[in-house]
Amino acid sequence: MAPLLIIAAGGTGGHMFPAQALAEEMLARGWRVKLSTDERGARYAGGFPDDVLREVVKSATTARGGMLAKLAVGPKILSGALKARRSMRRDRPAVVVGFGGYPALPAMVAAWMLRLPRMIHEQNGVLGRVNKVFATRVDVVACSVWPTELPKGVESVHTGNPVRGAVLAKAGAAYKQPGDFPMQLLVIGGSQGASILSRVVPAALAKLPAALLARLSVAHQARDTDHDTAVAAYQKLGVSANVQPFFDDVPDRLAAAQLVISRAGASSVADLTIVGRPSILVPLVIATNDHQTANAKGLAQAGGAVVIPEPEFNAKTLAQHIGLILSDPDKAQAMADAALSLGKPDATKKLAELVEALNDRGPK
Repeated sequence: MAPLLIIAAGGTGGHMFPAQALAEEMLARGWRVKLSTDERGARYAGGFPDDVLREVVKSATTARGGMLAKLAVGPKILSGALKARRSMRRDRPAVVVGFGGYPALPAMVAAWMLRLPRMIHEQNGVLGRVNKVFATRVDVVACSVWPTELPKGVESVHTGNPVRGAVLAKAGAAYKQPGDFPMQLLVIGGSQGASILSRVVPAALAKLPAALLARLSVAHQARDTDHDTAVAAYQKLGVSANVQPFFDDVPDRLAAAQLVISRAGASSVADLTIVGRPSILVPLVIATNDHQTANAKGLAQAGGAVVIPEPEFNAKTLAQHIGLILSDPDKAQAMADAALSLGKPDATKKLAELVEALNDRGPK
């Protein structure tokens, strides 16, 4: 029987997209793959191949809810871990890989209890809470950002952040420099921090020269609660705008964009470097340990992105940067080239090779 890989992940697309990429690669290598997550994480698993088995286990976090909810966290995680352990005993995995997020906890605890070969992958420049717990309890720590802050004595392998096959299909797509044609502005933000983009971006566009504004077309990913307000703002400006809560064709839109305005989530940054597009990044100020600023640092230092801290993110500042980039084709091209230079299109392959090496090594 083919070896089994269990992927433990959940919580947000930032955890699930690289997990999905690894699942796709391991299936192609002849492995069986199972995703272990909780009910919330399962809602982000729609993009996983049908051949990936789903196992939903109980998990919880102390970051949400009142006192009673917090008291129930331990028992829920233990219940989930015991269920995951029973499952692993019935069909023993060759390797277990955790991608962070509290839904990954039960499977990672079960893998530790059974002393199975195990690894974590950290998408951000600072370890998340769950990965921090397991960094000293796994065989390999793989990271996307270099350097990543790690506990003392822990070494890591720099793999980059795996991206979905649809993004890889657009790797290095030719960049059409800004010019006298309908230019594409892509606005994307995670669910936690999308509202500020919906407020500030239309206000910034209102401050652009009329000739530049007339050449802009916007694709804007906005929360449901912000949708109508954003649509009305763009209509008032006379700007063609497609406002949706989620785009399932982001790779295509990235390839078509002259400029991207985005939060600095790990997957967003990775996608920008794979496709190679100039960006204005607004790190989420409430991100744990300010990890989005760490994610954006390398891209900014290379010249591929402008980073605007959230307290400084206002219509005037944003308009200035949009104008500077879209009115200077050479600058925009240089930013696109700089972003592309940081891309690691082989990240999924590197991670898959680590999985196979762990399988060859076997349990300690």
